[in-house]
Amino acid sequence: MVAVFLVLHAVLWVRRRRARRGFLSETDRITYETLRTGSQAGRLLRAGLTADNASRAGRPLRLMLGSTALAICDTQDVLVWVGRGEHHRDQAMSHAATVLGSGDVAVLTRADLPCTRPDCDVRAGVVAPLVVEDRVIGVLAAYSGRPSAGLARATEQLATWMGGQLELGELDRERTRAMEAELRSLRAQISPHFVYNSLAAIASFVRTDPDRARELLLEFADFTRYALRRGGSFTPLADELRNVERYLVLEQARFGERLQVSLLIAPEVLSVVVPFLVVQPLVENAVRHGLAGKEGVGSVTITATDLGDLAEISIEDDGVGSDPEAVRRALDGEDEGLRKTESLGLGNVDARLRQVYGDDHGLVVETAPGLGTKVSFRVPKYAPGVHA
Repeated sequence: MVAVFLVLHAVLWVRRRRARRGFLSETDRITYETLRTGSQAGRLLRAGLTADNASRAGRPLRLMLGSTALAICDTQDVLVWVGRGEHHRDQAMSHAATVLGSGDVAVLTRADLPCTRPDCDVRAGVVAPLVVEDRVIGVLAAYSGRPSAGLARATEQLATWMGGQLELGELDRERTRAMEAELRSLRAQISPHFVYNSLAAIASFVRTDPDRARELLLEFADFTRYALRRGGSFTPLADELRNVERYLVLEQARFGERLQVSLLIAPEVLSVVVPFLVVQPLVENAVRHGLAGKEGVGSVTITATDLGDLAEISIEDDGVGSDPEAVRRALDGEDEGLRKTESLGLGNVDARLRQVYGDDHGLVVETAPGLGTKVSFRVPKYAPGVHA
């Protein structure tokens, strides 16, 4: 008898130990499942309110509500019906029409869900608006076998959460469009000034040094091919620096011995992914606005340093410098005090860095009239959503 008791005690002890390895309680398990389901649905909704995304998000959303059936509609059609009673799908758009017009939650009764099937368990429902930036872009409809105040509150709260996810997705797409517009602006900025000066420098060598002219023409072709490429918004730092070298080769052909260049690059940071065209505009500013107006020899130093989890890139020149207040206004989006192209270059790069990494990763500019300029920024070696 004692032996049997000890065995049962040991079994219970093992079961308790196994239980401790998992969730602490049933409430914890339910919380985890809800968060996991919500994360899955949220990721799909942030991609936009389409039939495909709604179809994939419908099941986890119904699980969150625990409803008999669920429908998601946009302003034109029923995107998905999930659960039982699909013969009511054709009625969902008429249920949505009132909510799309008023923006208010609607409660459905049996009269709103006519049905000849005695075993149908879709007898009541709640329709809540999906609101993005004060616009009703669709509805969430939850159906059950009988009216429920709890389901009404839960459906309204879930629709509010869905609207937030859809709005976050729209903000992400707007940010992407803004970055693409910034890149188009940079490409437009490169073409009229740099192209003319580079071709003029190449032309000057055509008769006196044809081999040098050919080499410069190849560098120019590679530079423009990279700068005008149609690809992703990010690139390895190694590729960005290689294009900077092409740019400097072409500028040295124009300035000759007046332009001295130094590169101090830590090999550990060459694989770090950075926004496309984030270094070259800063180097161009250093050459065009720092050294072009300086008498005698000018130097530009490009440094890339390994700082553990961060990489720091800096461009320093010993040129004419700028008024610090004018630089501050340029970074704030004001053009006064700096040449327009210089303002565009600094502001463009600063805005894109902040968009990608946050406000702590914008440009740091150290300058004063007659004392040159140093522009630096730090980027994480690994950041979510940043990949070449």
